[in-house]
Amino acid sequence: MKIIGAREHNLNSVDLEIPKNKLVVITGVSGSGKSSLAFDTVYAEGQRRYVESLSAYARQFLEIMQKPDVDSIEGLSPAISIEQKTTSKNPRSTVGTITEIHDYMRLLFARIGIPYSPTTGKPIESQSVSQIVDNIMKKKIGEKYLLLAPLVRGRKGEYKKEISEMIKKGFQRFKIDKKIYLYDELPELDKKFKHNIDVVVDRIKINNDIKNQLTDSVEIALSISDGIIHFENYDTKKIEIYSTKFACPISGFAIEEIEPRLFSFNNPFGACSDCNGLGYKSYFDPEMIVPNPKLSLAEGAIEPWNKTSNDFYRQTLQSLSDHFSFDMEIPFEDLDEKIKKILLYGYKDKKINFHYHSFRGTYPIEKTFEGVIPNLEKRWFKTENEYYRDEVSKYLKYDTCESCNGYRLKSEALCVKIDKLHIGQISDYTIEQASTWFVKLEKKLNEKQSEIARRILKEIKERFEFLNNVGLNYLTLSRNSRTLSGGEGQRIRLASQIGSGLTGVLYVLDEPSIGLHQKDNIKLINALKKLRDLGNTVIVVEHDTETIESADHIIDLGPEAGINGGYIVEQGELETILKNKNSITG
Repeated sequence: MKIIGAREHNLNSVDLEIPKNKLVVITGVSGSGKSSLAFDTVYAEGQRRYVESLSAYARQFLEIMQKPDVDSIEGLSPAISIEQKTTSKNPRSTVGTITEIHDYMRLLFARIGIPYSPTTGKPIESQSVSQIVDNIMKKKIGEKYLLLAPLVRGRKGEYKKEISEMIKKGFQRFKIDKKIYLYDELPELDKKFKHNIDVVVDRIKINNDIKNQLTDSVEIALSISDGIIHFENYDTKKIEIYSTKFACPISGFAIEEIEPRLFSFNNPFGACSDCNGLGYKSYFDPEMIVPNPKLSLAEGAIEPWNKTSNDFYRQTLQSLSDHFSFDMEIPFEDLDEKIKKILLYGYKDKKINFHYHSFRGTYPIEKTFEGVIPNLEKRWFKTENEYYRDEVSKYLKYDTCESCNGYRLKSEALCVKIDKLHIGQISDYTIEQASTWFVKLEKKLNEKQSEIARRILKEIKERFEFLNNVGLNYLTLSRNSRTLSGGEGQRIRLASQIGSGLTGVLYVLDEPSIGLHQKDNIKLINALKKLRDLGNTVIVVEHDTETIESADHIIDLGPEAGINGGYIVEQGELETILKNKNSITG
């Protein structure tokens, strides 16, 4: 790769050649122009050329980098930058999802996982048609139900062909996205959105004479939906699931399907419905809203309302004081419990006269009182103002979701186990522990399971090996990516790139050894060499002595920082740098 006349930032018309398919370290004192050369010149131009080679349609979705101040760069490959920055701010992003290990685990559990009843703890077996009919016949006499056969479950599309085939078979009613339609009044479905479509097989009124009719209808429904039926109470709309595949005969617990999406907390079919797949619940804590209960309302006991210069909240409290006859001057802790509850959670029983004053005059309003906490909740969920959200978040408290115990998944997913463990428990293992568990698991599988899981386990073990090689064996798969340091995030991306198996690519890394203990340094260096051996050029901005000594080619910038830097002091192999007396690095 030949660079001529690089002048980005403090680079002084630098000319140099960088060998391809080598581990190249750019070093020098801080401020000497290392990042200007590696990132702002080489990477920026490589990325810009790649994006410009794409179609106009593709380019509109990508950010085109500005052309760096350089005369020419020849022999440039497509560039990938692995910088030190937090991997993602998304609360749903974890170490497992970034490295794709969680995706392979989802596939593994969907294919060889065994469902267990949460009530009995025993493996769930398939139900026969007669068992399903017997369970339905136990319903209260006179109750009305719809027997539904799920046709489409949470998938995008128009499904005109599928519905048309059902109409030809004689079915007249369909439940589409929670509404019942006759065949001649079906809505147009937007193919960009996910839909739920059920065929109404029969309308049932429970009595002792329906067993034969019910048996026929259940068999028809099962044939349409591949072994699953929904039995919906006509009045309460409560749905019970029956399955010829997975259902507990004692508790009635049933699983519609065991597919990879069931184990994804980023999919509504797998995510815990109470915490929406986050693993925790947030709520406004009264103790944080009133941090000092010894203060009175007049002194600003309600902190979120005390931070504004607007008189609206003070006048609201005064109107409440007049209506409920409590003193604004006494400490908040001495107020009656009923008054505290009204202030925090509101009063909906009847309307209250509020009086507000402004420079335009006085105006009364008769309304119910919303309450401090409901007011904060409403504004928290509706506002798009980041500053306000940051301010309001100070009064939020986070607790582990009681429904999923922090595992993020619904009970149907957590009841599917391999070797007595569900996917959430394995995700709580460190990478080192999980790696050992998967090695042992391979020996416990029967012949059929081994054949199904062989390729999946191979991919999982390779990714564990890459993460171990960059010194990240202490991280758990469930670790939120927002809590990772810049160095950890960078090494995870490095491991992911090794796993991708790309060749002919230019990788640019920013001080990957930062935050790494010396004993793990050799693992990192071996990972960089493995990336090189795949047929890639690896450029590393680095100060670490061990990494510099391991490089195939060294570029030493300097001699000093700022305007006194930006020159090539020396380049070549380690011996060449050591012999140069002008090189501070040497």
